[in-house]
Amino acid sequence: MVVAALLLPSNGAIARDLSAEQVLKPHIQADWWQIAGDPDLGELTSSKQQPVDFAVWQATDGKWQLWSCVRGTKEPGNTRLLYAWEGEKLTDPNWKPKGITLRADPKMGEHPGGLQAPFVFRDGRRFVMFYGSWDHICSAISADGKYFQRHLNSEDKTPLFGETSGNTRDPMLIRIGNLWHCYYTAHPENKGTDYCRTSSNLLDWSPAHVVAKGGQAGEGPWSAECPFVVELEPGKFYLFRTQRYGANAQTSVYFSHDPLDFGLNNDKDHFVCTLPVAAPEIIHQISNGSLPHFCRA
Repeated sequence: MVVAALLLPSNGAIARDLSAEQVLKPHIQADWWQIAGDPDLGELTSSKQQPVDFAVWQATDGKWQLWSCVRGTKEPGNTRLLYAWEGEKLTDPNWKPKGITLRADPKMGEHPGGLQAPFVFRDGRRFVMFYGSWDHICSAISADGKYFQRHLNSEDKTPLFGETSGNTRDPMLIRIGNLWHCYYTAHPENKGTDYCRTSSNLLDWSPAHVVAKGGQAGEGPWSAECPFVVELEPGKFYLFRTQRYGANAQTSVYFSHDPLDFGLNNDKDHFVCTLPVAAPEIIHQISNGSLPHFCRA
């Protein structure tokens, strides 16, 4: 994974005039630096493995945490597990490997080898992690931001919700007003689709809202990967939606006043630009007057 200083400055370039108002165009401000790479998984190491979708946050002791899904390993089933690194500072290169942190547990309703895309945030004093288990979105809780315990439902299972088909994955959460909004993706009928569900307590969730699909980003199974929503100003929302990884990485950016509508099959009123990155994770670090940071896998 590599990171760079971000994006979305308050006096940034104007992307276009949407609905007769000025919409900011995000841009990358600094060079990348690498904080993690391909880890040693011991007996689960494979020549085909690849660290992908990840989360970055600061634990209670001030140290930065990075958890990533590693795919293509020798983990039984769908080959995926979660691995961690730790850094003293966000700007430090080559963070310290901490080892495998979470593996799928079929007894808890998780698909073998199906863990994907962790996302961690603060809720009061506790840390909450949402992650995919291949067919569902699940959660776990931590007091210190390092050691997480799965949250179990009334059936002693981890799944909170999921779509009926299409590999439910890539959750991220943002609090808007009195409700938590969980954005995630799936590809029913091989058509990439971004969804959102809302909750007041992180336990009981609304039915799914389709918030973005199709349009200029296409409608293939990978056209709506890793949705990430930022409320730059009250009532002004930006959606980052990835289409491609690797050397030709592409993420499309959309703007909306409605966090449940970034364009369905016709996004001309929402599309802002594309960025040469994949699976962005946006971190707001406000100490020392610094701008937010932008990360990519």
